[in-house]
Amino acid sequence: MPVTDVTKDLDNRTLTITARFAAPVERVWAIYADPRQLEQIWGPPGYPATFVDHDLTPGSRVTYFMTGPNGEKYPGYWLVTGVDEHRSLTFDDGFADEDFNPDPTMALGHNRIEFTADGDATIVTCTTVYDSAEDLQAVLDMGMAEGATLAMNQIDGLLAAG
Repeated sequence: MPVTDVTKDLDNRTLTITARFAAPVERVWAIYADPRQLEQIWGPPGYPATFVDHDLTPGSRVTYFMTGPNGEKYPGYWLVTGVDEHRSLTFDDGFADEDFNPDPTMALGHNRIEFTADGDATIVTCTTVYDSAEDLQAVLDMGMAEGATLAMNQIDGLLAAG
């Protein structure tokens, strides 16, 4: 499994997932930059993602939904705050209604994904900061750590497919 560490830190309101992939940084970055590839790994198994809008430009809004095993849809959005191609991607990730309007009753995650070359491999570190320990606990109770780990572990299969 590519995920090497999952750290839940309520004091600092963070969830950090680290993974190592046997591919160069440019190849791993391409997965996040291409919505059709990202769809294959953003949701955990059984909850595939569909990206409706995808533009990795600071200030842009990305919209997507995950579809559950019984056809139920779980919409979400990103507000892209920073892009350093092949190095990092920052965005706020929130839950939304079916029209992609933010759901203010749900936790908003402030994400930073870092891509670090390690020889011929890539270390990906995804750190999400929540506004409160209660928000972090709420998403942990929903299974966010497990779901994100399963989702990230799917990258190996995508890399192997070419």
